Amino acid sequence: MSNDGFFEKVYKVAQQIPHGRVTSYGAIAKYLGAAGSARMVGWAMNASKLNENVPAHRVVNKQGLLTGKHHFDGTNLMQQLLESEGILVVNNKIQNLEILFWDPAKELL
Repeated sequence: MSNDGFFEKVYKVAQQIPHGRVTSYGAIAKYLGAAGSARMVGWAMNASKLNENVPAHRVVNKQGLLTGKHHFDGTNLMQQLLESEGILVVNNKIQNLEILFWDPAKELL
């Protein structure tokens, strides 16, 4: 599968993350049958800047850290977007991750 095809599959999953919830790069990779490809999901999120319909700000690392924040315009845009959805971020980390976490393997049947 080409990167373009994989990226499109990643975007289709990301577009289904509900407002006010987050998921991880690894959870998307696992859902797509590509466990171990979390970094490639990250590359897809970075490349999604051209697609405003992809809520890349809702994808964080497995500990809830905003590891992709430096790919957003401005210093705190990723955090600001999350906070605008009611998500509390302290020291670049999602608070209450276990409550806010959206697992595509469980949510998309």
